[in-house]
Amino acid sequence: MNLSWLEWQNLPWIKATAGQWRYALRNAIAMCLALSIAYGLQLDEPYWAMTSAAVVSFPTVGGAISKSLGRIAGSLLGAGAALLIAGHTLNEPWLFALAMSAWLALCTWVANHYQNNVAYAFSLAGYTAAIIAFTTVNITDINDLWDITQARVCEVISGILCGGLMMMILPSTSDGDTLINSLKEMHNKLLEHAGLLLQKETTDNVRSAHESVIAQILTMNLLRIQAFWSHYRFRRQNNVLNYVLHQQLRMTSVISSLRRMLLNWQDPPEALFSALQELLKELAKSDCNKYRLAQILSAAAPTDKDDYRHLAFLQRLRYFCWMYLNISRWLRQFERADADSSLSPPAVPALARHTDSAEASWSALRTFTVIMLGCAFTLTTQWDAGDAAITLAAIACVLYSSVPSPSNSVSLLLKTLLLLSVFSFIIKFGLMVQITVLWQFLIFLFPLLITLQLFKLQQKKRASLWAQLIVFGGSFLAVTNPPTYDYQSFLNDNLAKVIGVMLAWLAFQILRPSSDKRRSRRHIRALRREFLDQLSRRPHLSQSSFESLIYHRVDQLNSSRDDQARLWLLRWGVVLLNCSHIVWQLRDWHTDAETLAAMRDATLRDLHRIISERGVHHSSLTATLEELQDMVTTLAAAGGARETELAGIIWRLYCSLSQLQQALPEEARSA
Repeated sequence: MNLSWLEWQNLPWIKATAGQWRYALRNAIAMCLALSIAYGLQLDEPYWAMTSAAVVSFPTVGGAISKSLGRIAGSLLGAGAALLIAGHTLNEPWLFALAMSAWLALCTWVANHYQNNVAYAFSLAGYTAAIIAFTTVNITDINDLWDITQARVCEVISGILCGGLMMMILPSTSDGDTLINSLKEMHNKLLEHAGLLLQKETTDNVRSAHESVIAQILTMNLLRIQAFWSHYRFRRQNNVLNYVLHQQLRMTSVISSLRRMLLNWQDPPEALFSALQELLKELAKSDCNKYRLAQILSAAAPTDKDDYRHLAFLQRLRYFCWMYLNISRWLRQFERADADSSLSPPAVPALARHTDSAEASWSALRTFTVIMLGCAFTLTTQWDAGDAAITLAAIACVLYSSVPSPSNSVSLLLKTLLLLSVFSFIIKFGLMVQITVLWQFLIFLFPLLITLQLFKLQQKKRASLWAQLIVFGGSFLAVTNPPTYDYQSFLNDNLAKVIGVMLAWLAFQILRPSSDKRRSRRHIRALRREFLDQLSRRPHLSQSSFESLIYHRVDQLNSSRDDQARLWLLRWGVVLLNCSHIVWQLRDWHTDAETLAAMRDATLRDLHRIISERGVHHSSLTATLEELQDMVTTLAAAGGARETELAGIIWRLYCSLSQLQQALPEEARSA
């Protein structure tokens, strides 16, 4: 039995860093302060204020502000929905059950379409309405509904204000510093990524490295949102952050296209790889400039001016270098800018955050089914603790419908509730029953909360468990005003909460979320549909919007264990993205020669012929690749500068499309 954790140096209070102590003290004081204020306001269930302070505890200022705003908006929306539904249907229990099920399903559906504060606000609107409405089923006076609603809202806002006050008194790391450092690290990592993908030898970790880079850039978009709320300076320079993130995604695409060209180039010159390494070393220097890069690129230029492969690769490599310097310049300007500076980068839209509507609808159906079944059981059996069961079932269904592994998350919640049932019984009837004033209880609660917060920070593998113990601990202790100590009511209520979560777990087992393979197929189908839109004369999405949408869809399976599903989603995303870049380049490529213009138009038509929403037409793909190769050969034989340039562009398209030959026809049709 390992007892090393009992050693003095391993105790959580001893090994905690200054930052961990600040975080633990800030959150513990905020929770105790919220509980005290709720008691002072004579609110009947002050533990909701403590829970609210725990929920908005965030490591950074921007995260706390954005989460608090989402919580306030969601609480007000949920309270309004509870007033309307309960006020009009309280005398019709089955209509009440139907209305609440529909509201919770709607909130689940909306929350699944977003991954920011909107999702959090609608999740909260769903289960706030459940918390309020289901506790009013036994009231006889309609005025009590208003009293209960305003009490819950006051408790939530009290907790949020206490959390905000403690964030001002004990501030944490600046969101801006975190974002700037992350952007710089990502900028340097893109060079490392280029070095990995553009080496002569092929390595096995290319796909995982590419997925990791995409995920990290999209994660920085969440840091941008947090920084947006933390300081006026970042709200003013939000356009710069958007532009930099778009450019970093574009650089990822360029690196991928360069790698694809190298893989389809049978004998690239050795001097090219030497120039690549020299360019990457030069770009890593802080004083890098275009003149020095141009010298290296000039030295790597082909001796044969008709070598379309070499010229196409060099042009794309130069584009990569110029883009890297451009991002470096904007990062320097952003870091030096103050609150009064005004920077004007090229306008780009926000990064796309589209979600699978089919999966959102399935999650909404699951929530509706669970709430209706719970209400039906409560109504037919007249279970007096049914409201607690349905409320916890609603929280589990709404919160965990969009997580990567909802069954595991609900299982962890069930484990948390079982632990809380035991410990809350011991604390409530062993300690709290002997306490007569609040400050005596706070003397016990404060060090307990600090210890739990330190465990959450130090034990990364069990962080979710400790966080849930902190958040749900208040509702299990049921610190009410005035306090009540009824064995039967306490045990029945805790049993109902566990049964409610078990019902949600059962729903996730029966109405399972889509498999990763099925989700991959839906995303691939959507990618092809959006790419066909790019081929139209007037596409709905700009090049930047389409690019960020592709990467967002690829990132949807980042945590999947189905390697084949991830592989084909990434492969389709990369292929269609590289093709879209070539499509936009061909649109901008103009010539007075009718023959060259006809070849350009024929190339665009060929893409329509081989790709449809349902998949790849393999017979057309083979014929198109042969036609592209013939066009490249014809243009290269012509020997003109414009002919060589067009040959290089068409060869790049050939390199991108040839990757689809790795798919078997059966796999392509099933996708």
